[in-house]
Amino acid sequence: MALWAQMTPQLQFLPTQILNELYPDTFPLDVRHYLASWIEEQRWENFDVDNMEQEPQARRLLDQMVRLLQEVAQHNPNVVERVKLQHISRNLSVFQQQPMQLVRTVRDILRKERHLLTQVGMHSNFPPFQQIPQGPPATNGTPQPAREDGKTDVDNLVLKVLEIQNCRQTLHQLQEDLNWEKQEMESIQGQNELDPQNSDQVTRQNRIQQLEYNYSVCAKKRMQLLQEAVCALELCQASLILRIKSWRWEQHRATIGVQFDDNLGPLQTWCEQLLGVNSNLRQELMLVKRDHGVVEQFHTLQESLAHVLQTLIKNSLVVDKQPPQVIKTQSKFSTTVRYLLGEKMAPGKPVLLKAQIITEAQARQGVVPNENVGELINSTAILEHNTASKNTCATFRNMSIRKIKRADRKGSESVTEEKFALLFTTELTITGCESPYSIQAISLPVVVIVHGSQEINAMATIIWDCAFSEPDRVPFIVPERVPWKQMCEALSSKFMSEVQTQRCLDRYNFHFLAQKIFDQPDITEDFSNMPVSWAQFNKEVLPGRTFTFWQWFEGVMDLTKKCLRDYWSEGLIFGFIGKQHLHVILQNKPNGTFLLRFSDSEIGGITIAYVGPSDNGGRKIQNIQPFTKKDLDSAGLGDRIRDINCITHVYPDLPKNEVFKKFFTVPSPPNPDGYLPFKLTTVVNPGDQRSTASIPPDTPMDIFGQPMSNVYGQNMNQGIFSPLPQSTPPYMPEQIPGQGPLYQSPMPQASSSEEIDMEALEGILSSICQNTNKDLN
Repeated sequence: MALWAQMTPQLQFLPTQILNELYPDTFPLDVRHYLASWIEEQRWENFDVDNMEQEPQARRLLDQMVRLLQEVAQHNPNVVERVKLQHISRNLSVFQQQPMQLVRTVRDILRKERHLLTQVGMHSNFPPFQQIPQGPPATNGTPQPAREDGKTDVDNLVLKVLEIQNCRQTLHQLQEDLNWEKQEMESIQGQNELDPQNSDQVTRQNRIQQLEYNYSVCAKKRMQLLQEAVCALELCQASLILRIKSWRWEQHRATIGVQFDDNLGPLQTWCEQLLGVNSNLRQELMLVKRDHGVVEQFHTLQESLAHVLQTLIKNSLVVDKQPPQVIKTQSKFSTTVRYLLGEKMAPGKPVLLKAQIITEAQARQGVVPNENVGELINSTAILEHNTASKNTCATFRNMSIRKIKRADRKGSESVTEEKFALLFTTELTITGCESPYSIQAISLPVVVIVHGSQEINAMATIIWDCAFSEPDRVPFIVPERVPWKQMCEALSSKFMSEVQTQRCLDRYNFHFLAQKIFDQPDITEDFSNMPVSWAQFNKEVLPGRTFTFWQWFEGVMDLTKKCLRDYWSEGLIFGFIGKQHLHVILQNKPNGTFLLRFSDSEIGGITIAYVGPSDNGGRKIQNIQPFTKKDLDSAGLGDRIRDINCITHVYPDLPKNEVFKKFFTVPSPPNPDGYLPFKLTTVVNPGDQRSTASIPPDTPMDIFGQPMSNVYGQNMNQGIFSPLPQSTPPYMPEQIPGQGPLYQSPMPQASSSEEIDMEALEGILSSICQNTNKDLN
């Protein structure tokens, strides 16, 4: 009785529909309740329901059950319950002709109970059997369905199908009983005229009428259950399609570093289960036609099931591994397409998947285009089933774009702003379906380039698309402007993903970045809701520079990823801050105090700002020429910091040799061939360096005009930057005040150059321009 003891408290949470499905009319809840101990003691699982030799054992169990139920009824003091139990015991006679059906019914009930209790255990944080709420909305308002993969809905569908099958079997049994009774009645009538006084004839006639009534009721219930099951299937499948779309959306957002679970296993199981339910319902519908002819709602249900099946088959093709979103012509790349119903494909002829490149306009049409806009090499692959992983995939391993046909560009639009996609198409047949289905899937948008120098600008197009496009958009529309706070989320996520660090950008980094992209260095207000345009992001060069905001930011990411990851992750790099704000940070520090910051005048540079003596005996802030990746490849940042004698303490006041000791290079031992080793040494002549204005002896203030305090303690690595998102370094105020303009210091100006919009030369000339007028930081 242990199972029933666990099940009883949960009954109050079960919807009426589930209760009716779990305990059918042929085996009501009362039997399960009053005979709980006896039912659980029997070995129902030992039966082979298709083995007719076990039928005598099943009949004995049926007899025992009827007898026990009658005894319970006799000893029940409640008259209503007693009459009800006696009625139930008589109705159990429906199993007399097929006692194995009783075994099947009880066995299925016990299995379903165990399954439902397992669900309660799995979802102990939620009220038993209540629908688990939908997950929180993601960025851009994308719905995130609860990650139960429709398990509860599918289980309810399976229960519904089982009830329909039980109803069909009951109808079959009633029909056989009715045929038998009518045959007996005809035999009696052949011998004697119907005698109203003959109790046997009257009883038999009443029995026939009762059977006909029961048959009619059961037949109506059968159709009702079918309609309910088809409706439930449509709802469950709609949830599945939404989850597949959500998976694709998460895959899209992964380009900017958003967390993404690429496991398609649960979705494949869900697809296969719904295909099985659809097949069973179509079979049951055909049996209804066999038993009763074309009844009302038959064609409607048939069309609904056919439409649901077609939708499922067409939505089960997904691009598992996306192609690179920036593709250079004449370069190899790979991609993988997976079919979630691969195990259900009809055996025989191999299924060939074809790929072609399409434009944004062709993607909006939603049909396979006739015009080819690009020549793809190795553009076909076979859908192959892996029995070990149970995956069915087509892998394009050596695909290449030989040439591409460009659309007419408008105004200042560049070739790196033009988006394409790969379209995958095939035709296949599913087992149990007569006609083949034409299916297709489209990749994420890609940008095609012809020269490596175009890659950074092309990636800007992809970043903007992935960060700011809306779910279920018309391909590949993106807004021209977005709020700055939304840009901040994208920049931080991309930075963390690219650098492979847990330290995110904080709001003070964002404030400097906003001042840079909006060209408002004196503004202290909150930029969160200020709109930033695509042109500001990567079309317009920054004032006094030869590069765009994205080109500069991407250079910082690349340098940090390749040379400075550990420095950044441990909080040794101050981050993004302008030279005009260094004054208020270092104003009260002694000579030799320094900090590391990203150069704002050179792509991919890290510079050292320090306090040094001025000509008049005071102090001034000096900026050492930025170190690029090329510089740091020859001598690491740690070694350069060690070599520079004019810097002694890293901000706020920690000895540099203690903080950066782990980054120092160990001296090389003498060469065995007798040559003396050498090393590169960094030398800085403070007298040659440009500086900011001299530091007045003011009260220490932060970059927003707030009083500064030393909150670092003894360890620079503690409390500077939290590794968690939304971290706020303690040297900054909690709120951004609006007390007036920030301190300004002279900034070197660089001449700008125009960008030539020619596909083959555009990137090359852009690279040349970026290296012509580099300023000292």
